[in-house]
Amino acid sequence: MFELVYPLETAPVLPRRSANSPAPEPAPAAEMLPVVEESGLVTGQASRENCHSLPQEFLHPVVHLHILDRFGNIYLQKRAPIKKLYPGLWDTAVGGHVIYGELLQEALYREAEEELALREFNPTYIETYLYEGDGFREITSVYAVIGQFSPIPQETEVSEGRWWSLADVQDAIGKGILTPVFEYEFQKVKPKLLNLL
Repeated sequence: MFELVYPLETAPVLPRRSANSPAPEPAPAAEMLPVVEESGLVTGQASRENCHSLPQEFLHPVVHLHILDRFGNIYLQKRAPIKKLYPGLWDTAVGGHVIYGELLQEALYREAEEELALREFNPTYIETYLYEGDGFREITSVYAVIGQFSPIPQETEVSEGRWWSLADVQDAIGKGILTPVFEYEFQKVKPKLLNLL
């Protein structure tokens, strides 16, 4: 199972400033994300903006939670229109960045509460994979939970949510309804999700 390994001392802020590259310091309130190697070793920290901008594309961890019921339906969230990436598209039930200093499951529970007011659940680890998008590189740890849940979408994060049959999700792939990240991940982990049912 993939885990983050933090250094004993606080990791340096990236990108480093130099005479040739006077990168601005992140704003004091900036959300700092761990910059990692594929092994999970944390080698630095950077603002979300620096993790999602060229040319850095710092590799950083995110967590995703798939919520399924016993009938094989999957809960998806519709991304708020204010989101910079993929506004208005349907996505994994819960997804978000790990904040510097957090462990993966801490981030998972925080994101579940922030997005869906979901507090009581016991996630199963599925897998970790590397994803490269337009201007970002993420190492994604995927979890799933199966049961009778009543998620409550939080308007600042999610515009709406609903249950989909797995067949309806499959039919929506490639039609501009789902985020490309979700489409990639769903096809990758679908057999493992089905094994949990």
